[in-house]
Amino acid sequence: MTTIDLGLPGLAGVPAADEPQKAKDYKSDQEVRWCPGCGDYVVLNAVQSFLPSLGLKRENIVFVSGIGCSSRFPYYMNTYGIHSIHGRAPAIATGLATARPDLSVWVVTGDGDALSIGGNHLIHTLRRNVNLKILLFNNRIYGLTKGQYSPTSETGKVTKSTPMGSLDYPFNPVSLALGAEATFVGRALDSDRKGLTEVLRQAAEHRGSALVEIYQNCPIFNDGAFDVLKEPGQAEQRLIPLEHGKPIRFGAEGEYGVVRSGFGALEVAKVEEVGEDALVVHDAHATDPSYAFALSRLSTQDLSHTVTGVFRSVRRETYDDLARAQVAEAREAKPTDLQSLLRGKDTWTVVG
Repeated sequence: MTTIDLGLPGLAGVPAADEPQKAKDYKSDQEVRWCPGCGDYVVLNAVQSFLPSLGLKRENIVFVSGIGCSSRFPYYMNTYGIHSIHGRAPAIATGLATARPDLSVWVVTGDGDALSIGGNHLIHTLRRNVNLKILLFNNRIYGLTKGQYSPTSETGKVTKSTPMGSLDYPFNPVSLALGAEATFVGRALDSDRKGLTEVLRQAAEHRGSALVEIYQNCPIFNDGAFDVLKEPGQAEQRLIPLEHGKPIRFGAEGEYGVVRSGFGALEVAKVEEVGEDALVVHDAHATDPSYAFALSRLSTQDLSHTVTGVFRSVRRETYDDLARAQVAEAREAKPTDLQSLLRGKDTWTVVG
């Protein structure tokens, strides 16, 4: 059996496809049932077009989802899939990745599913560095339950559940992931096919937990939430793209850049005022997550600035690799004997 080898550490041990595949090979026979204009269509198409490049057997790819509009994703993929329960997809995916190293495990979730009821599972999956990939669709609203504010809705957001405006301060999912010391964190827009595909490619190649936040439009309950990031003349002034080893610079003419500020922070400045040498050169492989976290804080609720690309990509032993090694060590030191375990010294008598 051929497996993916050293060139793609995140996929090591996963069987390779016998012959080249195409996007259509990843499309299931199920009717795609999202609202017309939903950003989920774009992400689905991008994933189906991207996966053939990995060269994996489809039967060794698994998509696990929770509850929400995005969580219908597994139905539309011609791979194995699990439509699980609200917020628990990372926990189920952890079990799969640990028990089956021959699988490429993906989690599809939304801002409500992942960051509300599923917040606890998400942060522990990231800190454990389980070898799985998490696609977090962020439309800043609860879509499936019809328009309540979510953990990423901006302060003051008027919704069915906040008629006078939300009082909550929203999560920045990238900051949250970096706070949990995730080894790979990225962000992309549903409308940026090239940028999304590149972040997905790097996430797939990463060995460990990879979280990719995807800004995605909900045309029914939060239409136009990210339009300002797509408008000519606006996008260039707001989007800050990251490329490892390159100075962080943006604007229609590259007139803006990112520089260091006080107390380890970063800020935006005009290049002509600070000079080329003052610009920060992006280092996605920095061991300490503080730099990547500072980058994540440049992104604002009003989208005046939004950082995209790969914030962090570092190597660290994965939970599932360590767990399998520990089990193997225990078996070698003391072969499993169920009867000895059941009749050993550690017994108790329960008196009713």
